[in-house]
Amino acid sequence: MTAPPFRTARLIGERLSEDHLADLVALHLDPDVSRYLGGVRSPETTKDYLAANMAHWETHGFGLWVLRTPAGEFAGRAGLRQVVVDGREDIEIAYTFKRTLWGRGLASEIAPALTAYGLVQLALPSLVGLVEVENGASRRVLEKSNYTFERNTTWRGQRIVLYRSSSLS
Repeated sequence: MTAPPFRTARLIGERLSEDHLADLVALHLDPDVSRYLGGVRSPETTKDYLAANMAHWETHGFGLWVLRTPAGEFAGRAGLRQVVVDGREDIEIAYTFKRTLWGRGLASEIAPALTAYGLVQLALPSLVGLVEVENGASRRVLEKSNYTFERNTTWRGQRIVLYRSSSLS
């Protein structure tokens, strides 16, 4: 299945493939990047992560993209994925950028684009954002993208806040 093209003003999304392993390993080995992602991931764990997310595309028809700048530089990863939180199935908006690209508004650019993709193109009833309680920057990105705080909970052993968007209004 070929993924539809995904791009924003400053980012180009490529459907995950085995060719992206080295970039993802580097991303997941950065302790600052991985701080709110459950910690640094070994290369083997990232390989398993890549395989699981490639399978997600096959199963659901959507998933994570590797993000590149128009010049071709690896920027991070983002997309939509199915999750189960507190026994309920939802679709999560996810985004992670290289530390060298932080502070440039890329998360604030990608979040509304992913939201539109999920709610309009895929016609999903809602999307959730799962953010560790202490990750104020990501919480602000979701709030600016019209996600509403729904609740505090625990997911994968982490204390998180769950935000939801069910319309583009």
